[in-house]
Amino acid sequence: MPYTTVIFDMDGTVLNTLDDLTDAVNAMRRREGLTELPLSHVRKSVGSGVAVLMERTLPGGRAYPRFREATAFYRSYYESHSLIKTSPYPGILSLMEALRRRGVTMAVVSNKQDAAVQELSRHFFGDYMAVSLGEREGLRRKPSPDMVNAALSRLGRRREECLFVGDSDIDCATAGNAEVDCAAVTWGFRDRALLETLAPKYIIDSPEELLTLVPGR
Repeated sequence: MPYTTVIFDMDGTVLNTLDDLTDAVNAMRRREGLTELPLSHVRKSVGSGVAVLMERTLPGGRAYPRFREATAFYRSYYESHSLIKTSPYPGILSLMEALRRRGVTMAVVSNKQDAAVQELSRHFFGDYMAVSLGEREGLRRKPSPDMVNAALSRLGRRREECLFVGDSDIDCATAGNAEVDCAAVTWGFRDRALLETLAPKYIIDSPEELLTLVPGR
């Protein structure tokens, strides 16, 4: 069955958010009197939601004495600084325009906090995205299938019609749990060598390659 729906991960798939994420982590660490972390450390730490990011960037993880306060500061700082250095990856906007012309419906799901997902999706993608979902109460984070299932329900689409596109092990597991096909992209936050071990249905090296998988209606 041809894909009528493409659901994208956000960070590392359609948006390069790494600089703003790193800046927010380091603003939090400076406030806590800690030294800054390199971008490479944050790159390996993102993808599983804010709480896990804080676990991986605070000494002692959840045992850190000011874990809740540091997390709250990070959330607030990132939500007000998420548009400083972030931008779509090259070719993403032209990909979305081509998909729309082919009659393909698009959505984005992310473990990023929902307020940031809504702002970033609206700012960069406008009406390309029929549904945008982030971390929120009552909706389990990826790799739970909840976000993909919620998006499909809102769109009125069957899972056989859906291709999930992401850049990480979390995304590949999400697609498997949601029983949808997965395309893993190599331009994001994880290396191709890791992606190959996960055996997604497709591995693609450029947004243009996605068009060969989604001919449209």
